[in-house]
Amino acid sequence: MAKIDIFDTTLRDGEQSAGINLNTAEKIEIAKQLERYGVAVIEAGFPASSPGDFEAVKQIAQIVKDAKVTGLARAIPSDILTSYEALKYGAQPHLHTFIATSPIHMEYKLKKTPDQVVEIAVESVKLARKYFPLVQWSAEDATRSNKEFLARIITEVIKAGATTINIPDTVGYTTPAEYGALFRYLQETVPGIEKVKMSAHCHDDLGMAVANSLAAIENGATQIEGTINGIGERAGNAALEEIAVALHIREDYYQTHSGIVLKETKRTSQLVSQLTGVMIQPNKAIVGRNAFAHESGIHQDGMLKNPETYEIITPALIGDATTELVLGKHSGRHAFINKAKSMGFQLSDDKYATAFSAFKDLADRKKEITEEDLFVLLTDQQVTVTDTPVYELESVQVQYGTSNIPTATVRVTAPSGDVVTVSDTGAGSVEAIFNTLERVVQGTVRILDYRVSSVSKGRDALGEAVVKVRFQDQESIGRNASQDVLEASAKAYLNAINRQLQKERTLSAVH
Repeated sequence: MAKIDIFDTTLRDGEQSAGINLNTAEKIEIAKQLERYGVAVIEAGFPASSPGDFEAVKQIAQIVKDAKVTGLARAIPSDILTSYEALKYGAQPHLHTFIATSPIHMEYKLKKTPDQVVEIAVESVKLARKYFPLVQWSAEDATRSNKEFLARIITEVIKAGATTINIPDTVGYTTPAEYGALFRYLQETVPGIEKVKMSAHCHDDLGMAVANSLAAIENGATQIEGTINGIGERAGNAALEEIAVALHIREDYYQTHSGIVLKETKRTSQLVSQLTGVMIQPNKAIVGRNAFAHESGIHQDGMLKNPETYEIITPALIGDATTELVLGKHSGRHAFINKAKSMGFQLSDDKYATAFSAFKDLADRKKEITEEDLFVLLTDQQVTVTDTPVYELESVQVQYGTSNIPTATVRVTAPSGDVVTVSDTGAGSVEAIFNTLERVVQGTVRILDYRVSSVSKGRDALGEAVVKVRFQDQESIGRNASQDVLEASAKAYLNAINRQLQKERTLSAVH
């Protein structure tokens, strides 16, 4: 069967989603999980876009060995050379460069003639091949491009040394029939195209990204690009977990395999959701909370008689086995560390100690500790940056009554090491907490989004709070999980502030 390479752009195109801002530690953890998931290529970022992105791409290229690590570069020499400095230590240096090819983009964005665009594309690929053995070239807005011009420019970049040709549906405009026909046309028209890999990159503006990607496979594509959970600009990208499971379940039809480790699907999805702060809709295919829920009496009757009556995908296939009681308050440190390692976590001794302490505190209050609970505790430790002074919540107390004005009192250790205690009021308990914390951080903080959701089931479930703020003219997302949602909300607020402070200190150190 044909091998379909999976090109993951969660850390580049996915992070371009409004409100997502991952730090280097979080990007590394996602990259390591993508490697376990079995993706062929990880697009780790856009090295020339910022010092932070450069450093993240550089570290990921040095850490990841079982997948190719690539970075995005515009068709300009400085982008390509900067990308090489970030990627040169990778096991298989790979560059992804692009230029727009549609009439509207060439005229209004690039302000270049078609001949000039061809020349720029060729020169950028030639330069890239001096440094990279693997060069992917993309025709931005390919599906709104003149197909004859598209064939012409692809012919020239192949001659210049491109090893992969990507045909992006940049604005989610095309349909499966049109997209498939475009791949057929290019393969029938472009000399030498049989020597390169053909790739599809689809956006979901019309809800057809996955269908378009599968149509590309039917018509000769050997690489599919997308993101975990389908995150991305505007309506997002093709959801890779949907494509991988579709290729597996309908292997009889597509006659292909992707190399994806399907049992890592749920964990990969959860990690991306937790670190980006982007919730997964309940009815999301494959990884949604209701993906394996059956409420209809007819469906339940069929499931009891034979699960295959209404379930073409088993939860076990994607690593969503029945949650088990894994540890309790009498469990020791050794058992805790063994369980953490079996879940794929590798922490330092200090972080294991901190995570174990948090686990014991939770076990004293919570009757059942589920794998979902452990996943949150361990992930928080794995991506915690400990070398920068931050605001740390010591305590929070809220006075609330239906006839009283809610008042919050917080005790916080500031980055300076000083402990401050401040009180303030609000229309509700959460607003009182946020108003009080704004006085602590001594700056204007605008709340852009706030939500709380349960991590697991039951009345004693952990509540995960996500707070998106604008602080010092920058957007930042914070999160925290606790049985007490008010405590989680306060810690998530400070986490958002701390992430912004850490980012500023990192940029200052670079400069």
